[in-house]
Amino acid sequence: MPRIDPELIDRENDRRAADHHRRVDHLAATLERGRSDPEHVISAIAAFDVAIPSWALGTGGTRFGRFPIGGEPRTTEEKIDDTAALHALTAANPRISLHVPWDDPDDPAGLREHAEARGIGFDAVNSNTFQDLPRSTGDGAVSYKFGSMAHSDPAVREVALAHNLEVLQLGIALGSTALTVWLADGTNHPGQASFRAQFERVAACLAELHAAMPDDWTLLVEHKPYEPAFYASVNTDWGSSLLLAQHAGPRARCIVDLGHHLPNTNIEQVVSRLAMVERLGGFHFNDSKYGDDDLTTGSIKPFQLFLIMMELLEAGGGRLPDLAYMIDQSHNLKDPLEDLLQSTEALQIALAQALVVDREALVDAQDANDPALAGEILMAGYRTDVRPLVAEARRRHGGAIELVATYRAAEYRNLAIAERGADARSTGL
Repeated sequence: MPRIDPELIDRENDRRAADHHRRVDHLAATLERGRSDPEHVISAIAAFDVAIPSWALGTGGTRFGRFPIGGEPRTTEEKIDDTAALHALTAANPRISLHVPWDDPDDPAGLREHAEARGIGFDAVNSNTFQDLPRSTGDGAVSYKFGSMAHSDPAVREVALAHNLEVLQLGIALGSTALTVWLADGTNHPGQASFRAQFERVAACLAELHAAMPDDWTLLVEHKPYEPAFYASVNTDWGSSLLLAQHAGPRARCIVDLGHHLPNTNIEQVVSRLAMVERLGGFHFNDSKYGDDDLTTGSIKPFQLFLIMMELLEAGGGRLPDLAYMIDQSHNLKDPLEDLLQSTEALQIALAQALVVDREALVDAQDANDPALAGEILMAGYRTDVRPLVAEARRRHGGAIELVATYRAAEYRNLAIAERGADARSTGL
């Protein structure tokens, strides 16, 4: 299998060490003159990790086409190998999130051993009721064309629930502790179905699913305003997601996908509201310009990402809450692994920027109704170049100072092509 050699990381780090340490020392001295503790920032960055979605390790595509890069992981085992390569560089990607049946291992115990041997664990497992697939629908016996858990036919709802229960059992075998449910259910035409009846059917199914979970598991419900339901989605926004989670049970939470909102939605406020009522379950990180674009995290709206981190630190009393953090992207043009490296670093940077904000001064300005001063304090943190501290957090834990450059120096993509083939294609996006 292709791998990232720790000795290569050390060599690449050594090449950059002198300049890196000068930058770290300069930034640390600057922060210490204020109220920020650089060691606290480094420790917090080192403690942060984000899961890799199995479906994003290959090239994505659109309805117009897909252009594979070569060397894509052909099996779930190879997806785990790629995740291990990412983690070797970032020291922040220790888990993989599987999507069933895009990932459908015949030997869960063997797959778990494969992952453990590479230092990788399993994040939330994801079900799929937005495609008619033989494993779940009985090769055409039923169809999700008009919905799954929201379907008017009880037989279809039973099949959808049974699939989710199977995914739950797989997750238990792998050592996961969460199940994420995203539903494509909804309507494309006014009058096609009853809003209320569809919602009540989904709520009933989720409650049954929640009741079947082990006590240490979390049910994560994910909202999206449109696509493929272009008139009305059942779980269309954070309010609908909250209602479904509340109905399902005390261990149900809401997932916030940054691309699953209408343009100009104040996502950081959504995060605040869900955290206030203790129903914020986690994130699917990406970025967007127009809709659910699944672009590189932090590449379009980095300030929004920073503000989300600010809300998370407030909710956690100065530290990140223990939530399900995952990247969810479609890599149509870039090497998927390079895109995931860039996204992981963008999250680390946004967190570090939020950590260096003088929160005590910010609260004082807010209480004094001084928006100009509050803005100055906020922007001082956002405009701080925290990259040296982020790189130092990685370096101290065996990761790379420069992620993409080190990945390319390792020639990982060429090694993957040599082993897997130039025409290897991954399942999923």
